[in-house]
Amino acid sequence: MTVLDYSPAPGAAPAGRRVWSHALTEARLLVRNGEQLLLALVIPIAFLVGGKWFGPAMGLGFRELAPSVFALALWSTCFTSLAITVGFERRYGVLERLSPTPLGRGGLLLGKAVSLVLVSIGQLVILAAVALALGWRPVGGLTPTLVTALTTVLGGLAFAALGMLLGGTLRAEVTLGLANLIYLVLLMGGAVMLPLGRYPEAVRSVIALLPTAAVGESLRAWSDGTVLWQPLIVGLIWSVLGALAARKAFRWTS
Repeated sequence: MTVLDYSPAPGAAPAGRRVWSHALTEARLLVRNGEQLLLALVIPIAFLVGGKWFGPAMGLGFRELAPSVFALALWSTCFTSLAITVGFERRYGVLERLSPTPLGRGGLLLGKAVSLVLVSIGQLVILAAVALALGWRPVGGLTPTLVTALTTVLGGLAFAALGMLLGGTLRAEVTLGLANLIYLVLLMGGAVMLPLGRYPEAVRSVIALLPTAAVGESLRAWSDGTVLWQPLIVGLIWSVLGALAARKAFRWTS
């Protein structure tokens, strides 16, 4: 004889399931947002398609243009989109209300981090497919791939830390304007789309110290089958300093 137990069994889901569920929710919200989707995919794909035909006229070969667009996509998602999202979540009390739940502050931040990884991987897969369809043929290589992968991860962490720092300290409206301004300035002035060698020699050494330059230069070098070690060091320094600054200054409420 089967005995059915209808008594309630309250309790939180396991920590891993809570974080994973929150990460999927964050990722869905990001890709469903028109403005975020514009930054994440529409603009990068437009650069790829336009650069295929107009890049040579500007002195940009497609082999260096494609990895530059990958760097732009990471910059868009891990910094700009994250900063704006966090800024408005603070304004509307989302973070304040979620932090006391069983998810907790640590789980909330970890879920955001996992969602960024998922979205970034999806971006790169789609953009790489488009680039390959347009004729991009990277040289790659084992050592360049490993070094570039590590540099890209560190650069993404640095972008995210800076995004959390911006969105976690300023008012939402200020974050919105400033994040977009920084995005545009470093888009052309941070060696994201343009190789470092295209900038005036007087400012080249300064630009090389930016996290955007680290990711962009490393990806372009990988596409040509070469290894750059300085971007790896720059990415490591920015990720550590950014994380420390965000941890110290981040506020959960506006």
